[in-house]
Amino acid sequence: MRDLWVFGYGSLMWRPGFDFEESYIGTLDGYHRALCVYSHVHRGTPERPGLVMGLSEGGHCQGMVFRVAAEQRDNVIAYLREREQVTSVYLEEFVPVVIASVMAGGQSRTVEAITYVADTTHRQYAGMLSIEEQVRIVSQGHGQAGPNIDYVLNTVDHLRDIHIEDRALFDLADQLRQG
Repeated sequence: MRDLWVFGYGSLMWRPGFDFEESYIGTLDGYHRALCVYSHVHRGTPERPGLVMGLSEGGHCQGMVFRVAAEQRDNVIAYLREREQVTSVYLEEFVPVVIASVMAGGQSRTVEAITYVADTTHRQYAGMLSIEEQVRIVSQGHGQAGPNIDYVLNTVDHLRDIHIEDRALFDLADQLRQG
């Protein structure tokens, strides 16, 4: 059995919920982070949904990639499935993620990481919403994991802390903070 790599682009970045050996900033090509999934459990309800991140096709996404020891592989996959697949709105995929080396020379390497891509055919897929609609939904969403606004602002704060730029998400956070 080999080590497991996990790519997080939303709350997994700042609250992975599993033990890991090391973590890096990683880049996934072919997808971008989007607030494109209606949350019916963690950050909203079916009657008052929230919005959570998903990977949508096109562009690239920077996030965190975690290396999990081989002996924890099965446990972490089970944990991720329980956390991310509550309503089956995500497709579990293994994707190539480029991580920059922390060693001299600045070389990078590519790892195959498990991640969760938004299922565009699922009823909870929101697609691309206007910023006004995102503000409205996020402001009213509240689920088992707490207020939707906390999820968005924690993600933005973490992205800023690790120097990852996401202009659309930062603009949304600015509007949410204004009130």
